[in-house]
Amino acid sequence: MKFWDGIQTATNALKADKLRSLLTTMGLIIGNTSVILLVGIGEGAKQLATEELESFGPNMLYVIPDKGNVRETQGKPKTLVLEDAKAIAEQVPSVSAVAPQIKAKELINHGNLSLEVNLVGTTPEFLSVRNFQVAKGSFFNAQQVQRHDLAVVLGADLAKKLFPQENPIGKKIRLKNSRFRVIGVMAPKGSLLESNQDESAFIPITTMAKKVVGYTSPYGVEVSSITFTAKDQDSVRAAEFQVTNLLRLRHKITDQDDFAIHTQEKFLQTSNLVSFGLTTALVAIAGVSLIVSGIGIMNVMVMSVKARTAEIGLRKAVGASARDILTQFLIETALLSLMGGIIGTAIGAGGVMLITLSTPLQASVAPIAVFIAIANSCGIGLCFGVIPAQRAAKLDPMVALRNLI
Repeated sequence: MKFWDGIQTATNALKADKLRSLLTTMGLIIGNTSVILLVGIGEGAKQLATEELESFGPNMLYVIPDKGNVRETQGKPKTLVLEDAKAIAEQVPSVSAVAPQIKAKELINHGNLSLEVNLVGTTPEFLSVRNFQVAKGSFFNAQQVQRHDLAVVLGADLAKKLFPQENPIGKKIRLKNSRFRVIGVMAPKGSLLESNQDESAFIPITTMAKKVVGYTSPYGVEVSSITFTAKDQDSVRAAEFQVTNLLRLRHKITDQDDFAIHTQEKFLQTSNLVSFGLTTALVAIAGVSLIVSGIGIMNVMVMSVKARTAEIGLRKAVGASARDILTQFLIETALLSLMGGIIGTAIGAGGVMLITLSTPLQASVAPIAVFIAIANSCGIGLCFGVIPAQRAAKLDPMVALRNLI
């Protein structure tokens, strides 16, 4: 039997019972849809995380307190302090700008409205280091930091919540029993690691230490983190090395560091690793449905062989070989698998497009993923279709023809 004749025969057999064919492929449709959707969402999440981290700027580094199991020794700072940031700015040649930060959750009051916000005490260098822009008014300057000015800059969303119908510049808000004057509103920045940066408020770091959190360290103004930028991309590793050595000298460290330095590259590597792990796990779970659907195809094809015993006997009686029968049933299985793979992939791709259009997630599916999904469907179908096809090919024509009598 020619291959094309086998396809025509298999197609006619599948058309004869359209409902059975559709139900047989349902598992493959669901499995392929799940795989394409999950791969697309995983790629979109990876791209979104990369874009958010790159918004910091390619040369950004981040220092945070990290005591670990370090034993307290006399004279060693317990955490990062403002003087550490000043030392980095003055003594590290590969660093271009430094922005220390003190962070806290605080209530801001305006009229009858009270909101808990992320309050950030920082310096003017914060704008360049963190790649932020001011949309209205201005950011506080070095003189305002020195005199502990009661000035505040609002995030874009926070400004809309506090002043929905008026210009916030020049208005007063209450924070920690002090009245702060709004001097600026940030341009929209978006979320980072599930934190909406547009709902933050920014005040001078000295004001933060004096009026909000208080002086919590005997070694100076304690800071939550120190963000700094290297002069260029080639200076990132040098900046990390030099800052590490400087802080070890300042903290009199001889054993384990009481701080940790993170680079954008490390954040990206961690983000990509987590994204890959989650996507792989979800795709593996979705792949189980493909295996289950393969078993379903095998069961249906076994029942089909039993139901078509007379047909098989008749075909053998008129000259069809065992190989012809085997080929026909394998082609039927391949067509079912291919149909399920194509329909499932099309539905999954449509879902990915819908997610891209309706959410900030720029989900996408590479052509290679589509090819692999369809190829897997065909492979699984053929593997599970071999047993019923062999059973059909081995039927004794005399026994099979008894069903016609």
